[in-house]
Amino acid sequence: KNNFFKDRNWLFLEFPEILPEKMREELKTEERSSGHTKINSIDSFSCKNEMFEEGEKYWKKNYGGGSTSVQGYVYNKTQAKSLTDNPQGKNCGEELGRLESFPGSDASYRILEVMHCQCSTPHVQIHLISQNNTPGTFLYCCDFSSGAVELVKSHSSYNSAWCSAFVHDVCDDALPYPFPDEILDVILLVFVLSTIHPDRMQGVVNRLAKLLKPGGMLLFRDYGRYDTAQLRFKKGHCLSENFYVRGDGTRVYFFTKDEVWNMFNLAGLTEVQNLVDRRLQVNRKKKVKMQRVWIQSKFQKPLLLSQNNLEETAKSHPYI
Repeated sequence: KNNFFKDRNWLFLEFPEILPEKMREELKTEERSSGHTKINSIDSFSCKNEMFEEGEKYWKKNYGGGSTSVQGYVYNKTQAKSLTDNPQGKNCGEELGRLESFPGSDASYRILEVMHCQCSTPHVQIHLISQNNTPGTFLYCCDFSSGAVELVKSHSSYNSAWCSAFVHDVCDDALPYPFPDEILDVILLVFVLSTIHPDRMQGVVNRLAKLLKPGGMLLFRDYGRYDTAQLRFKKGHCLSENFYVRGDGTRVYFFTKDEVWNMFNLAGLTEVQNLVDRRLQVNRKKKVKMQRVWIQSKFQKPLLLSQNNLEETAKSHPYI
């Protein structure tokens, strides 16, 4: 997708929730020594706002003016407490003792990464597998492509004792997962939702939200509105508003912060982080400047959210 999230150090620095608590502390020490600056609400190339405005005008001229532009909303600094600090969240693990055995049933910290075969090689999964070989931690990886799943399983670090890769279509609401609801501490959804038809996105998010335990976190990163990739599409590639088909047949959607917030809010999750990450990438060899726009978000399942309330929300807004 882009080199930013192929670099495991950046991945873990931006989404430390995917690491066990002990490793998070080690990462904080490394971050301070390296001088890494995390993404915040200030645009990464705010001095180039005129470029972004030009891109917006170009898009509206060629594809219509009915879309909503990306807004510079204030970054929500309210950070939810870690699940490890929540007694109610810990109780979820105790209730699993009454259920049948399943992969990762003995783990105390469970992570699910939703993969997609369009995302090239599974860089993120491999890095997670390598980093999460920690007692009590279990990693699930799913993809609707059996080839992508086999690629993960063939990695030298893969071990079924603390990792389970399986074939699964997240768009199929009736398809069961190989584990019960409300057991996951973290769900990683990176450059996946944009490949799904807009009419089915809400259903996917609703189903994933049910997998999180109270206090669990969903980590999201995907394409933002007016990204260079969107501006480069020629006429004839637009399937619907902000939804395109590439030359290889794969599809991609470009989000706004509002859209992301609405989807996860309707699924019963609360905002911890929701920001626009704008970066100016320069290819000096080709003398090309690329205006990249991504949405990066963290949404948490409330500790006191009842399953009945979540189901009512999903029924009221199944595909919005």
